[in-house]
Amino acid sequence: MPVRAKFYIALIIAAGTTALAVQLLHFSAPSGLWFLGVFVVTILTSGWKVRLPMVMATLSVNFLFILVGIVLFNLPEAMLLGTAGTIVQCLWRPRQRPRAVQIAFSACSVGLAVLGAHAVFHGPLNQILGELDSILIGIAAVVYFLINTILVAGVIALTEGKSIHRTWYDTYLWILPYQVVFAAAAWLIVVVSKQNSWHSAVVLIPLLYFIHRSYKTYVDRLEKDKLHVEELAGLHFRTIEALALAIEAKDATTGEHLQRVRIYAMEIGKELKLSQQELDALQAASLLHDIGKLAVPEHIISKPGRLTPEEFEKMKIHPLVGAEILEEVKFPYPVVPIVRAHHEKWDGTGYPFGLAGEEIPIGARILSVVDCLDALASDRQYRRALPLDQAMEIVVSESGKSFDPVVVDVMRRRYVDLERMAVTTTPEKEKIKLSMGVKIERGLAPATGFEDSSETEVSALSVSDPLSSIAAATQEAQMLYELTQDLGNSLSLQEALAFVGVRLKRLIPYETIAVYIRRDEKLHPEYVSGENLRLFTSLEIPVGQGLSGWVAENNKPILNGNPSVEAGYLNDPTRFSTLRSALAVPLNGVNSLLGVLALYRAERDAFSKENFRILLAISPKVALAIENALTHRRLETSITTDYLTNLPNARSLFLSLDNEVARSGRMRESLAVVVCDLDGFKNVNDRFGHLVGNKVLRLIANGLREHCGAQDYVARMGGDEFVMLIAGHDEDALEFKINAMRAVVRQVGDTTPEPCALSMSVGVAMYPEDGIDAEDLLAEADRRMYKSKRLHKKDRVQILEIEPVVAAAS
Repeated sequence: MPVRAKFYIALIIAAGTTALAVQLLHFSAPSGLWFLGVFVVTILTSGWKVRLPMVMATLSVNFLFILVGIVLFNLPEAMLLGTAGTIVQCLWRPRQRPRAVQIAFSACSVGLAVLGAHAVFHGPLNQILGELDSILIGIAAVVYFLINTILVAGVIALTEGKSIHRTWYDTYLWILPYQVVFAAAAWLIVVVSKQNSWHSAVVLIPLLYFIHRSYKTYVDRLEKDKLHVEELAGLHFRTIEALALAIEAKDATTGEHLQRVRIYAMEIGKELKLSQQELDALQAASLLHDIGKLAVPEHIISKPGRLTPEEFEKMKIHPLVGAEILEEVKFPYPVVPIVRAHHEKWDGTGYPFGLAGEEIPIGARILSVVDCLDALASDRQYRRALPLDQAMEIVVSESGKSFDPVVVDVMRRRYVDLERMAVTTTPEKEKIKLSMGVKIERGLAPATGFEDSSETEVSALSVSDPLSSIAAATQEAQMLYELTQDLGNSLSLQEALAFVGVRLKRLIPYETIAVYIRRDEKLHPEYVSGENLRLFTSLEIPVGQGLSGWVAENNKPILNGNPSVEAGYLNDPTRFSTLRSALAVPLNGVNSLLGVLALYRAERDAFSKENFRILLAISPKVALAIENALTHRRLETSITTDYLTNLPNARSLFLSLDNEVARSGRMRESLAVVVCDLDGFKNVNDRFGHLVGNKVLRLIANGLREHCGAQDYVARMGGDEFVMLIAGHDEDALEFKINAMRAVVRQVGDTTPEPCALSMSVGVAMYPEDGIDAEDLLAEADRRMYKSKRLHKKDRVQILEIEPVVAAAS
């Protein structure tokens, strides 16, 4: 138990004991049997208790008679009733035998609650409302309930490191209505007692029993619901483990790795006092962080040696792919950010986004340290495991560079104990071995039969000339090897397809080659070379229509098809192709069809079965190259594009600004660097949340893009700050464009759930008057924008050279 929790318990016991001792010094036995009767009933009803879900605590019907004591008796008698009833409640058939300190704390907390409720009931409100007023009794009951439950919630919160408010809210708030019902019953007892007829009070006992039974039934139902939720949570976690087992099927070394990483990560997370939601996310991410490796070719994962740069590029996609897979799961806690960032480094040199420091989610920082230590201390295809101490030294040497120093420090202090825990904690699920090497004896053939080799058999090289056959086969093998090498050395889609076009023409003669990429259920020409270039580059073929559309829909190749059917899907139907033969094959990626590779010739039936065989042989390699190039293109786009607004980001801005300054210098024309910052945007986030704020930013970005000319450039600098580069405009045109953009911002402010006053502070720097390089121009525009913001002058453009415009705007 934490020291602060022990101090808190001691403080409550000391306060309660002192208060009880002081009051018992003034205790005088009341005359008559009424106090004795209430005391006995309080003791007897202490056994009528129900156990609360989620905490080791009980509530008893004796609360009703403690409340009666608060109303009818002096403070010493009321405190005696409360503490005596609580002690019996603790000792009567407990689920676990309580310790003396638990009994003392419970009795003292009830004593303090009685003290507070008695002061409220017999205080100034008593003179106003009257002794028999039900409202006053209800107020006293609520005060008693609040003091008692808040004191207990304090112990739970301090012990478990949670918020007292949240603990009380989750554990005790739902009980309050029942306490109000008990207060009403107490009021009835008090009213009856004032009639000097204690026999009448006996009539209320069945009512009390009914209240107790209904209360107990409700709590039992809650307990069942709690167990049901726990079972669902367990099922959810087992599903996660089953998904992690799919990763083990891909990489046999990963199964034990996942369980060890989970144990290490969870213990470090607890040491760093992560919230329960963060711990749940960390546990799921520790099992699923490598799921993206399902998209990495198996020969790379299992390669018994160091990776080539190209292979490492393919390996680097697995955090992004894993995050995209897990986004579809809709976890109730943030698993996806951890998986996406678990290869980021503390100094910003990691991947995929180059996050640095505390930009990296804490779960990802923990996972990266644990993952590295486990990898170093485990056998891999390319090396033997290092001793644990040596592996830990390597991790420590990367503290502050690759890893969070705080996480590394925790790992350094605890890695020996964590390793012992990982070795001794071996769940049965870790022992599961997939039957991947078993040979199935039953099932001699598929229902549709085996493939008939005669269906795909192609004409062999003529055996009449063995030397020619050998030479042709050697040449073909050499060309295929060169093609494979070229494809493996390029991540540029156009460059890779150009290699295909050049190398393939030596193997299969053609007049035109076209590679179509599938986007939004249409085939778009990505690369075209040869005759009818303009014709084929203008094609947009719906999947399922035309020759290539049929190949894409059915995922089947076609030999010597009619290319002219493609012409029906030209933008200009009057144009047609003079080509008469087509050889087209589907290009299949890891998960879906990427597109179609088509060769065209002018003669009919120009392609042979040998050409068909060669194209089928190389199509998987071409498809893999295309998929890698498309992935590389998406990554390049994400590096220079803001994910929220799809505008160029700060990185792209700096590159473009340098180019624009150089171009303006060569062309001897002006260039305006416009820095804009939204006024009132923080209020939007505060009032409506970040989802509405993100929508506002997207709408503003779209508006700015629409009002920029074809030669203008707009980028999101970060947060609510945008930068525009406007070339060759005079003062009036520039003023008109900026005012139009301000109008966009004001209109977007009216789209929020409740209209907000959004405006835009603007600063402008002109080339070459305000600077001759990108850095000076951006700094000057930024300074003028902030000056305008500080002066609280909306619609003010800080351009010293356009004084009449500025004055008019003011």
